[in-house]
This record gives sequence, structure tokens and C-alpha cells, in this order.
Amino acid sequence: MSALRITEIFLSLQGEANTVGRPTVFVRLTGCPLRCQYCDSAYAFSGGEMIEQADILQTVKDFGVGHVTVTGGEPLAQPGALPLMVALADAGMSVSLETSGALSVADVDPRVVKVIDLKTPGSAEVQRNLWENMRCLNAHDQIKFVVCDRADYDWARMRCDEYDLYSRVADVLFSPSHHQLESRQLADWIVADRLPVRMQVQLHKLLWGDIPGR
Repeated sequence: MSALRITEIFLSLQGEANTVGRPTVFVRLTGCPLRCQYCDSAYAFSGGEMIEQADILQTVKDFGVGHVTVTGGEPLAQPGALPLMVALADAGMSVSLETSGALSVADVDPRVVKVIDLKTPGSAEVQRNLWENMRCLNAHDQIKFVVCDRADYDWARMRCDEYDLYSRVADVLFSPSHHQLESRQLADWIVADRLPVRMQVQLHKLLWGDIPGR
């Protein structure tokens, strides 16, 4: 079966990662096995519509931009996400995957930029991290940490050192948890420690708030 359960397909600006600000088509798959306490896409946990891969591909093409992000939920919870990303890359698009890192990324097409959101203790899902995924990193991939407090910050620093992430991926991303940690506080910690990370805030929320599909 080539159909996937889709919550939404929409055009917006990339709000995070190292392509922030770039017009991007988002394909949001339905369903997620995690329940992070700060989740901002819980509306994608259920519902959605079954759409054939060919129709998804055509919808993405019709937007007329070259970058597409496959996201969720947790997109890798649907096996059809893997061939979908292959089809998108075969169509000449720049493809990125936003994944929790709780499911294996071993079979993700190497052309796809994996943005792996490693779960900090403050997420309430730290035990779900699949550390074998660190062996599947490519130089263009990115690792993201959502930081809820100082303990999360220190934990993330230790994981960066443990897995030599600064030299293994294109960017390590530190993002403050919405409503839990002031952006300026995280920025001050990064500057004080001279961390070679990319501090990020969610551009789409600054522009449009918590509106789904933006």
C-alpha cells in the first residue's frame, strides 16, 4: 500500500534547523508513539487522511518550491515515510526529515537531511532515545536538543561530547522549550561556554503564534 495517513500539507517558512527562513513545503504525517510534555503538534497524534504517495508528491510539486520537510508526529512511525522521501528526492527536491530519534533512521535515504531531536530528561521521554542512530549520521545531518532547564543543557552538552556531535554533523541545534526556558537564558549559557552550537528559536511561532499549518 502506497498511501500514508497525513494530517496536513502546507507551505510556510522553515521555522527551525539550519534552513530557517526558507520557503518550505511541510508534509505532516499523523501519529506518534512519544508524548513529550512540551509537544506543540499533539493535533497530529490521530485523525488525518489516507493519501496516496503519488498524490502527496503532486501536491508538494504544485507549491513550486524546492525544499520539503517530512515531519509529524513521528513520521517514521509509518513505514511509507521511507519510500515517500525517496520519491521526493528522486523528483529533484531538497528533503529533510524531522524525527524524534526514537525510531531507527538506518534506512532513511542518504540524500535526506535528518534532523534528529534527541529527547532531554525534561521532555519526559529521554528513555526513548535510540542511541544506535548515532552510528547512522551523515555530515549534512543535524542534531537538535529542546532544553527545558539547566539540567537539560548540561545533559545535552555531555551527549555532544560523548558522541562527538560537533564534528560529525552539520549543526547541533539548541532550542529553548516554549514557556519553560527564556531564550535569553539559553543564549547566555551558550555564549558563556563558547559552545559550537546553533541557538534557535521557532521563527514560525514568532510570526504566526501557535496556528497549525503555518
